Amino acid sequence: MPEQHAPTNNNTPVDTAAKPLEGLAALIDAALPQTQCTRCGYPDCAAYARAIAANEAAINQCPPGGEEGIVRLAAITGRSATALNPDNGFEGPLTLAVIDENWCIGCTLCLKVCPTDAIIGANKRMHTVIAEHCTGCELCIPVCPVDCISLDNISGSSTGWAAWSEPLAHHARSRYLDHLTRQRHAPAVAANAQAAATAAQSLAEAAAPAAPSALDPKKAMIAAAMARARAQRGQS
Repeated sequence: MPEQHAPTNNNTPVDTAAKPLEGLAALIDAALPQTQCTRCGYPDCAAYARAIAANEAAINQCPPGGEEGIVRLAAITGRSATALNPDNGFEGPLTLAVIDENWCIGCTLCLKVCPTDAIIGANKRMHTVIAEHCTGCELCIPVCPVDCISLDNISGSSTGWAAWSEPLAHHARSRYLDHLTRQRHAPAVAANAQAAATAAQSLAEAAAPAAPSALDPKKAMIAAAMARARAQRGQS
């Protein structure tokens, strides 16, 4: 069966924390650089590994892994090593995203797409990149509305796996799994916060004195009579 290049896949990333990779897919995933850049046409490295293991994707679709990455995948899968598919991009140096703080408007869009949570900042506040967590995935570049993010070459002439390393890949995978875990729990956290806010509002409303118009008419009459009696005693 001939290999087919996988089309761009915009599905939600596979939750690898909940569904661990096994067998051939796990071996393939371990040979990928874990930049989570999606240039392979899949939402993350784990999804690409699963597709290769199922013979649904070619082994030449990972630009960050480059030529050496293809050789690694060929050895694992028994397939022939071929040139990197240019439709997926080109092998290049390791890059670091850099935010121009003078232009950043604090829109938070880059925070939402970073697969390793390497960008920190708050709404309408300047953002910055934590260098040791950035994989150079480039996902933050197209979402920036003011084009204030650029890429610095931090590996010189070294490209592919020569610019990357096993420890960096391990760190990137760990950061990505933590990112997925936070995404999975985000709806529950938001729901709990909303529930807490609603409960606090209810308690505040219960503790506040009722407006006179909201009192029961009979109780209002009794209260008025008692007030008149206190006034009369005060005059005697």
